[in-house]
Amino acid sequence: MPGVRWVRILDGVLRVACAALSALALSVAPASATSRIKDLANIEGVRQNQLIGYGLVVGLNGTGDTLNNIPFTKQSLQAMLERMGVNIRGATIRTGNVAAVMVTGNLPAFATQGTRMDVTVSALGDAKDLRGGTLLVTPLLGADGNVYAVAQGSLAISGFQAEGEAAKIVRGVPTVGRIVNGAIIEREIEFALNRLPNVRLALRNADFTTAKRIAAAINDYLGVKSAEPIDPSTVQLSIPTDFKGNVVAFVTEIEQLQVDPDLAAKIIIDERSGIIVMGRDVRVATVAVAQGNLTVTISESPQVSQPNPLSRGRTVTTPRTGVSVTEDGKKFAVVKDGVSLQQLVDGLNGLGIGPRDLISILQAIKAAGAIEADIEVM
Repeated sequence: MPGVRWVRILDGVLRVACAALSALALSVAPASATSRIKDLANIEGVRQNQLIGYGLVVGLNGTGDTLNNIPFTKQSLQAMLERMGVNIRGATIRTGNVAAVMVTGNLPAFATQGTRMDVTVSALGDAKDLRGGTLLVTPLLGADGNVYAVAQGSLAISGFQAEGEAAKIVRGVPTVGRIVNGAIIEREIEFALNRLPNVRLALRNADFTTAKRIAAAINDYLGVKSAEPIDPSTVQLSIPTDFKGNVVAFVTEIEQLQVDPDLAAKIIIDERSGIIVMGRDVRVATVAVAQGNLTVTISESPQVSQPNPLSRGRTVTTPRTGVSVTEDGKKFAVVKDGVSLQQLVDGLNGLGIGPRDLISILQAIKAAGAIEADIEVM
């Protein structure tokens, strides 16, 4: 029937139009890499605390401290033995199986009493190797001077050292070891998270735009104005009525939200190693670049003139110096206005230059005002 035929034709046209519009929307949609709020910011107050302690490692195979050279190891050994009822004051001690060490570790957030944490043990004196050693009971102190954990256990060393009469080999660092779950937490840090009236997010990379986007994403999700950016690195959250007394559930809800972070264009240069890292938003105005190397070569080939045998002459040395100068120059390369990072790298690589010369070129382009990025030299 004619009516049915026209309906089918219109339906087909509408489907083609919808498909075309969908394809157009996908083609113009900007590519973005979103991240979770959990990966962009930390909850203020939820952090680790550093601990440190001084102790002794025993059981070394003659690779410990030299007691005559390291007085604090000898004093610590004497004090420890006296606490155990052994008096060695005035006696000569020649053991090489003891080493003074510093013990460090990070107290996890909300760690409870009786749980364990990892510690790192580092030699303090002239010990050569801590393999096979056992750390004696060592209190670990916080910045306030209180003991928060006690460490003890056998060390795990990844490096080693071997030597003979005329040769020596060292792999890794045999004077630093680790004890997995080697410390028991004895004191908790009080922090009532659920009773907080508001929560603050601390951005790992401070940025005004990112802070505003995080606040907008949270407010859109909750339907109320709960988040407010205070500065480039802080977003303050007011606890909604539904989450009063249950901050953990509130944080769980918002930390999974997706946000597109924004970063400033920056170029990081490490001149010591020749490493260059450029951000994706680096742009360059139209500029012409040329690079050349001036090489000066000086060679010495002195000529020696000796007299005949049994004559009264003397040996004369005549200096002969050769100097040559060469200049390896590249043609000018034009970098067009507003090129992307990939185009910039391809253009500079086309000059056949190495990382060292590239550092100087980037600094020169920045000095000319033709690069839209901050250059940070490490």
